[in-house]
Amino acid sequence: MDNIRLLLFMALAFISLLLWEAWQADYVLPKQQSTPVAQMNNAADVPVANTNDAPSLPQASMPTIGNVDPTTAPKLVHVVTDTLDVYISSVGGSIIDAKLNKYPISVDQPDIKYHLMSERMSDYFIAQSGLLGADTERTPNHTSTFAASQASYRMADDANDLVVDLQWASKDGLVVTKRYTFTRGKHAVKLEHIINNGSSSEWAGRDYRQLKRGEPTDSGNALMYTYTGGAIYDQVDKYQKYDFGELASQKVDRDATDGWVAMIQHYFLGAFIPDRGETQHFYSKAAGAQYVLGTYSQAKNVAPGQTASFGGQLFMGPKLQAELEPLAQGLELTVDYGWLVFIAKPMHVILEWINDFVQNWGWTIIIFTILIKLVFYKLSETSYRSMANMRKLTPRIQALKDRFGEDKQRMQKEMMEIYKKEKVNPLGGCLPMLIQIPFFIALYWVLLESVELRQAPWILWIDDLAVKDPYYVLPVIMAVSMFVQQKLNPQPPDPMQQKIMMYLPLVFGVMFAFFPAGLVLYWVFNNLLSIAQQYVITKRIEAGESA
Repeated sequence: MDNIRLLLFMALAFISLLLWEAWQADYVLPKQQSTPVAQMNNAADVPVANTNDAPSLPQASMPTIGNVDPTTAPKLVHVVTDTLDVYISSVGGSIIDAKLNKYPISVDQPDIKYHLMSERMSDYFIAQSGLLGADTERTPNHTSTFAASQASYRMADDANDLVVDLQWASKDGLVVTKRYTFTRGKHAVKLEHIINNGSSSEWAGRDYRQLKRGEPTDSGNALMYTYTGGAIYDQVDKYQKYDFGELASQKVDRDATDGWVAMIQHYFLGAFIPDRGETQHFYSKAAGAQYVLGTYSQAKNVAPGQTASFGGQLFMGPKLQAELEPLAQGLELTVDYGWLVFIAKPMHVILEWINDFVQNWGWTIIIFTILIKLVFYKLSETSYRSMANMRKLTPRIQALKDRFGEDKQRMQKEMMEIYKKEKVNPLGGCLPMLIQIPFFIALYWVLLESVELRQAPWILWIDDLAVKDPYYVLPVIMAVSMFVQQKLNPQPPDPMQQKIMMYLPLVFGVMFAFFPAGLVLYWVFNNLLSIAQQYVITKRIEAGESA
């Protein structure tokens, strides 16, 4: 039975290792790189529009897209709101650069904003859109040249909206306006294609929107990997993720209503969200080392002298559930809690509720840990009582080992007789803990995925709960607490098992040194509460034994 208990403990250790690997797969943000001088447009930190990287769209439904006139130099339109700092290229009216004004890259660099979209080859990510039709001379796409009335726009302090229009005109009088409407406090931008048919013939076509993403080449650390890839949602198959390998090997090709397409990464995402109730076609395409995930609409006919429009939204921002849920069904699932979402989502709601009162995510985690311990108090008590009873039997088990030596079968039989006589279940300490594991894992994902913890301070030296403890104080405390817990647990009779158990706190301490401080804070405080509870129960049982 000691071997069974050890295997269960090692299984828990292995689960923790998998969690650590998952953390490495989602935690590290791409390093920000400055744009080479050769790529600057005569101004610091201004991206350069690339006009020759556009893939053709699915041929079954769309005509081949032509190239931009190479003699036409692209111009950039700079748009600044309270939430976004965006560059729109005159080529296609594509968003080729976007920074998040409320999200610095680090606590130490508050003036440098997080770069979500850019044309940097190390982290390529842009948003393209356009029109498609049989008459390519009258359907501007994301390689056509648009014009804006001014080179820069800034949202006024007393304004709630900012409208940016880019226009394209055909030779026969058709005018297409690509209209971006930015809203104060929002990361969702309304995107419209408005067709004003001033020609003498009918116009027929559809609009498309696509996210184009390159696989990041700079992970920042050879031991760490950031997941970046596609995601879609439709009413039939619900939420699905497509990594770059899947986008390269298979194509998304389906109709959907009330769905969306997105490129996601840790904490942030870009998504195209069609108007609700409209049937769209979702598609994907691999273009060399870059990948496209997009959607196109049903076709419309616009008679001479008439006007029609295509609508939808482009989201560029953080994975804040309160902001994502109203935009589209299932968009909040980009905050990826895995298969334990039904446990994790209520946990996130409770954490937000607590933080509304205490206004500090560190204390919020501690208060939530206390609540979790109260909920599982009886289960923990059962487990600790079983461990305490097993601890009392340790001398007798050791005596059996000394007596029977290598006769494992006889030793196991005698141990079972002792357990039966003393009415002790050797698995009684493990089973209650196993019931709690899904809740611990769900909380792990909540703390890992919540952008609210990014750059959230606690106290003293912990000024960002989403990064590791800079002085490794919390991992050391956690390792010490694990060592104390081991002393309260029954010791295995096998010397080899004892050595393994002795080194586990050190292994976990080193492993947790790379975890975000918020997650380590939870484990530390959970261990301290567990030690207090287990110590009291153990002493009571030992006192009853001596009495």
